[in-house]
Amino acid sequence: MKELRVKCLLPVRMDKYLMDLYPALGPGRLNKALRENKIKLNGKKQPLSTRVQNGDVIKLFLTDDQLEQQRGLPPAVFVYEDEDIIIASKPAGIAVDGADNDTLLKRVQEKLKAAGKGERAVLCHRLDTGTSGLILLAKNNAAESFLTAQIKARSITKHYLCVTFGRPNPPAALLRDYLLKDAERGIVYITDGTAGGAKEVITGYETLAVSGRLAELKVELVTGRTHQIRAHLAHIGCPILGDSKYGNNAANRELRFKYQALCAWELRFPDTITDERFAHLAGRVFHADKPWYCKQVEDGTLK
Repeated sequence: MKELRVKCLLPVRMDKYLMDLYPALGPGRLNKALRENKIKLNGKKQPLSTRVQNGDVIKLFLTDDQLEQQRGLPPAVFVYEDEDIIIASKPAGIAVDGADNDTLLKRVQEKLKAAGKGERAVLCHRLDTGTSGLILLAKNNAAESFLTAQIKARSITKHYLCVTFGRPNPPAALLRDYLLKDAERGIVYITDGTAGGAKEVITGYETLAVSGRLAELKVELVTGRTHQIRAHLAHIGCPILGDSKYGNNAANRELRFKYQALCAWELRFPDTITDERFAHLAGRVFHADKPWYCKQVEDGTLK
């Protein structure tokens, strides 16, 4: 934590004052820090547009690495790449794209640029910021059309690994319910009918290991709705560890989980692909590295 005592002759916007002191704090990073309650002016959370004046105290709950000027982004991890597509592995804690200085898409673009390929990549689907794992990107229009069509048709099978606070009963099941989205609050609800425009959600799970209060699950995302896995597992009383929106915050604090223990672990292409340009992907299966929290449930060190 850094405590700054403002020194200025005239009032100035807080965001400008902070960006002048720390050039690495661009608008995206500042807004994210404010959302996470990591910026306090005179002990209170205030809008970045607030004008600070001489003698005010700003507290920044940020690390030195976050405040220092970055020299390039961390390298993107490519699980697979050919002339048409990229499968990249996203770490938990960065957005897939957006205004932040560091996003998966920016890492991918920088890696392509550094390789001198002059190519651009387009996201074909998304993951929540707190979720890690595999993301499909297209390098051209043909690949974008192919991948988005496969995803829409549910031809590409997606499996996730997660750790839940609570053991599901039965140990394996296919859940079928409906999901209602509250866009204003940024939250979804699982319901048993279509009232209010709720849409069908189908989520399969299998218990792989248990340790104390926790369970490691392999989850199949059949439909792909907003927050589907997180909300569906919470609905059956087994929220994902680290999930601050749908989970058990007391357990999250106790076990010191900053992000949800959820990883998009596996992408499986269909056995038959009729388009000759992408036929080489038929039957291919790609994996992200198994997350540390899954390994610790398996060996009993996390419970």
